[in-house]
Amino acid sequence: MKILAFSDLHLSAPHAADIVAASAEADLVIGAGDFCNCRQGMDRAVAMLAGLKAPMVAVPGNGESAEELRAAGFPDTTVLHGEGVEVEGLRLFGLGYGVPETPFGSWSCDLSEVQAAAMLAACGRADILICHSPPKGLGDVTSGGMSVGSTAVRAAAERIQPQLLLCGHVHDCWGFRGRLGRTQVANLGPGVSWFEVEP
Repeated sequence: MKILAFSDLHLSAPHAADIVAASAEADLVIGAGDFCNCRQGMDRAVAMLAGLKAPMVAVPGNGESAEELRAAGFPDTTVLHGEGVEVEGLRLFGLGYGVPETPFGSWSCDLSEVQAAAMLAACGRADILICHSPPKGLGDVTSGGMSVGSTAVRAAAERIQPQLLLCGHVHDCWGFRGRLGRTQVANLGPGVSWFEVEP
């Protein structure tokens, strides 16, 4: 399956246009959170991505709640936050929000490591794990040199061993690709990223 993936769109019209255009060549689109900004502008994000030509699976970022993303009205979209879905034999599991809690204030949708671990425990198997937050130690270093990834996400990836772990959240690591055992880890960013996965 040919997968187009992105994260942290943050209402960028040029990036949205690129994603919509590229979606004509995709079997599936994956959005790893932060479609809007600080819980504002979701209607604009929906309008920007209205022309997607493939179904989308998405998780909420810390800039929108799961309820807000589900209510947004993205066409042909499945929102995951602590649950999974199967698409043409491909198993996907998703967890949104900032993990661990961010310092960004009351608008930010966050989970503690304990909360995230409890939600990720529901995943027994997955070909693709989609988390807004990166795993601790991979694609998670800020410009100040701090590693701000999630230990719960890393532990889940080590347990599940998906083919792909797709994330975003840490802007300084957009474009990062690395490996955690057999799992390819990618901090996506808002550009178009391509992956091919077999169920």
